[in-house]
Amino acid sequence: MKQSGRAKRYQRHYRRMHKTASLNLVSLMDIFTILVFFLMVNSSDVQVLKQSGSVQLPVSIADQPPTEQLTVTVTDDDILVGGRVVSKVAVAANQEPLLINGLKLELDYQVSRVTTPVPPEGRPITIMADKELPYKLLKKIMSTCVEAGYSSISLAVRRAADKEA
Repeated sequence: MKQSGRAKRYQRHYRRMHKTASLNLVSLMDIFTILVFFLMVNSSDVQVLKQSGSVQLPVSIADQPPTEQLTVTVTDDDILVGGRVVSKVAVAANQEPLLINGLKLELDYQVSRVTTPVPPEGRPITIMADKELPYKLLKKIMSTCVEAGYSSISLAVRRAADKEA
């Protein structure tokens, strides 16, 4: 018996809509594997400060992990705040007062960008400097930070266990 076009269309539609559904488990396993690896990598408690190869941090037995905050990096030639050069080490070492002008200007600018209230212990800042940095220059940097309102100063160090690595 010959069927009309309409009857054929209904029959095709019925067959297509009444198939049993199936899941592709291989692709689901791939997705869950990637998800597990992503969660394992992002759940680690290791915190790493961005460090250039020219700065050799001093070794310490401190166990307190670093927190995300503004970082002053002192290389052999430059003083950087957040990766931007604010002063030369030679100029800063030869300045007579305890304030480093370029560093003070940058820290004042960073203070003006922040809208959160100042904590009671002062704004936090991390100084990342070479272990051979003269104390006179470190004292100038710390004094400039305090003058700009960053009185909670942390010094970046390497953990003693990481020394062999």
